[in-house]
Amino acid sequence: MILFLLVIGLAVVVGYLFGGRLKAFESLRLRWWGLAIAGLAIQFLPLPEGEGGTDLIVRTAALAISYTLLVVFAVANLRLPGMPLVLIGVAANFLVIAANGGMPVSESALIASGQEDIVRLLKDGSDKHHLMDNDDVLTFLADVIGVPKPIGQVISIGDVFMYAGLVWLTVGAMRGRIPSSLTEQGPYRGRHRRGSAQATERPTEGHPQPAERLAEATRSGTSP
Repeated sequence: MILFLLVIGLAVVVGYLFGGRLKAFESLRLRWWGLAIAGLAIQFLPLPEGEGGTDLIVRTAALAISYTLLVVFAVANLRLPGMPLVLIGVAANFLVIAANGGMPVSESALIASGQEDIVRLLKDGSDKHHLMDNDDVLTFLADVIGVPKPIGQVISIGDVFMYAGLVWLTVGAMRGRIPSSLTEQGPYRGRHRRGSAQATERPTEGHPQPAERLAEATRSGTSP
């Protein structure tokens, strides 16, 4: 969580350095944002910690549903700046978690991040993470990158892509680099043009239209 907040803070600073403003976020429209909230919420639920059997099935299914929702959300917003990187990151984490029934964590990465005490906890069992062993597959996508203290966190290649995508999205939104069709204002619609034309054609009260003025002039010219 500390690293996530630092990344967002860095993105905001970069956005300001490039002339952006946080107020520009008001026009950002995220499609199907409820899927992202639901997907993240599932990851905070307590899950069974068993290494096999029903525990493994329930844990894998819950995490698969969570990441499926996040992938669908990312695809729905793929036109936003940075969202392709977010999609790659979510998909990478999804693959390694689904293949191993949870996220494998490198012991050496934990030690490099100053979290030696977590090694014992993962050996005893965890609902979403486990200490990497020889049975794990796709381990290059696992939590193998140790970020030293004061952050003290282990992340994956997928996390790196997601953080990069979030920085890109934040800076792009602050600078107003969002396609008009993906903002609250949206593109200029034809009905507005028709409304404007109708407004210009609408008779103004108290002022006769050209046809009426011609009729009046004719009557004036033939009157005694």
